[in-house]
Amino acid sequence: MAKVAKAKTLYTCSECGGQAPKWTGQCAACGAWNTLVESVEQAASNHRFQALAKSSPARRLAEIEASDVPRFTTGVGEFDRVLGGGLVPGGVVLIGGDPGIGKSTLLLQSLAEIARERPALYVSGEESGAQIALRAQRLGLVGGTSAAGDLALLAEIQLEKIQATIDEQRPEVAVIDSIQTIYSEALTSAPGSVAQVRECAAQLTRIAKQTGTSIIMVGHVTKEGSLAGPRVLEHIVDTVLYFEGDTHSSFRLVRAFKNRFGAVNELGVFAMTEKGLRGVANPSALFLSQHEQSVAGSCVLVTQEGSRPLLVEVQALVDTAHVPNPRRLAVGLEQNRLALLLAVLHRHAGIACFDQDVFLNAVGGVKITEPAADLAVLLAIHSSMRNKPLPKGLITFGEVGLAGEIRPSPRGQDRLKEAAKLGFSVALIPKANAPKQAIDGLKVVAVDRIEEAIDRVRDLE
Repeated sequence: MAKVAKAKTLYTCSECGGQAPKWTGQCAACGAWNTLVESVEQAASNHRFQALAKSSPARRLAEIEASDVPRFTTGVGEFDRVLGGGLVPGGVVLIGGDPGIGKSTLLLQSLAEIARERPALYVSGEESGAQIALRAQRLGLVGGTSAAGDLALLAEIQLEKIQATIDEQRPEVAVIDSIQTIYSEALTSAPGSVAQVRECAAQLTRIAKQTGTSIIMVGHVTKEGSLAGPRVLEHIVDTVLYFEGDTHSSFRLVRAFKNRFGAVNELGVFAMTEKGLRGVANPSALFLSQHEQSVAGSCVLVTQEGSRPLLVEVQALVDTAHVPNPRRLAVGLEQNRLALLLAVLHRHAGIACFDQDVFLNAVGGVKITEPAADLAVLLAIHSSMRNKPLPKGLITFGEVGLAGEIRPSPRGQDRLKEAAKLGFSVALIPKANAPKQAIDGLKVVAVDRIEEAIDRVRDLE
């Protein structure tokens, strides 16, 4: 009997795609830890590499005519906002999120609206056609005036068959749910491996650029919340979206982390209902708790998410520590930033928290990353320590520096107008953000330093 050669194994980095002959704790190519995954070495084949887009001769920049990117709507207003105004022909979108958070539901709703005017294709590698039809029926997308019945559905995981279907039907929008389940016959590794995910994503991107079909790929996420697979996946696509929010809550946030055709950090707010995801017209109402009376430790922040100002309630709880090392916990805000701000509060305002537990929370499950939340955090902490509420109708924003100065925040005028529109009466802001003209119904208090801000709050009481 002829001996069968044993398949040679390699270890491939899930972050950069680098390979090593044996497992090591750290990837030698990118330096990431615990990212090497065992895989089978690919046999040599006649597979030819192609460019993702059509090649063209080099031209002078002045000779190239610039034109606006044409878009078409998805039928879901909040989804269009995150995309920068809608889908772009030939664009590739990667959307990730925790299991069960609503990715497939949102895309099925969007394709049902798109199918009213243009051909669309839904490729499912995780569910059967009957399961998707049942979900569409539950969401009310079939029957009546809905055009979801015209939506083409394909339950397939082989890349070559998917490509043949796109070539035959020529859809303007195609959804791949999900990229980790697709495999190509050109490779011998299993679906979901680094090589398969990278090759299938490159092939689908090539199809989008050559045919003009907008492709939306669903991606799995790791335990840390980042997209599974090689990081090159995020570099290939045009737009990267993330679903945020707690699966136990009825609200979902979709945030853009990369967008070649629009602004990044745009935020779409959805509410999960019996009929699927619905856009929220006034998202600020979600992040503001309704208190019958003012409570200590609560401060309203005007944050900026992309082009949209949002009002978010920041809550702080300061309590006597019963252990040698007081706890510092922040939910929705940066943990290290909290420790920095407590040091500034002690050094420049004389308010010490070294023997206090400090807990911080952003209401509604929103994640605040901009430093404009600094002033709201310190005022909430100070209010909780005194056990005295802040003045009613107060909003604030501003970055606090290590020297105790309060730095300006971008788009301050838009933040103030949004606060006035929602009925707030007093704004404590950096002096550099003071408006040149008065805003109706809003008293503006401009400050330079953190100790001045605390004094002005006491005066307003």
